[in-house]
Amino acid sequence: MTEKRHNDPERAAIRRRQVLDAAATCFRRSGFHGASMAQISKAAGMSAGHIYNYFDSKDAIIAAFVEDNVARVMEIIRKIESQADPLQAILDDVEQSVPENLDPDHWALPLEIFAESARNPVIAALSQDADRRTRARFLAVLKAGRAMHGLSVDDTTVEGRMEAVISLYQGLHLRGVHNPHIPIPALADSFRIALRALLFT
Repeated sequence: MTEKRHNDPERAAIRRRQVLDAAATCFRRSGFHGASMAQISKAAGMSAGHIYNYFDSKDAIIAAFVEDNVARVMEIIRKIESQADPLQAILDDVEQSVPENLDPDHWALPLEIFAESARNPVIAALSQDADRRTRARFLAVLKAGRAMHGLSVDDTTVEGRMEAVISLYQGLHLRGVHNPHIPIPALADSFRIALRALLFT
């Protein structure tokens, strides 16, 4: 899946975002396979043929969502990295990050992509590559933060801690589905306990 070139990149970027916003709405409502390109084009306010000027398939739309998420996660990691104490910054962000990851507007689309990755090898490869890139950046931040505190920075230890932290956050998506009335303050308190043990030992 290659990026399509346009004579007016700024206008093309606006139109691409219009399509992606419409597709996100359709995927949340009908699922990836339930949402047709015709439905997406109607939600975007443009003809189906016009959408193909920007995306040649629904797989290409999902690929764009995957890259959007990479940019979002990289920005979160960059902000953590810029703090005087990156490990403490992760703890301090719990009040915002836990409810955000429980919000249906946040997890509905990732769950569709996770499901599609489980059955579509093309999307699986894109998702795994995106995960590798963000993991590499996060691993470097965790190593630097642990070194500041005189903690072990060997690959086995830090990679294990990192995977546990990521799993905690990705698990929030499913908890939001199964228990929409989860007590967020109590959960955030428990998250801090778990993260402190993972990050500072």
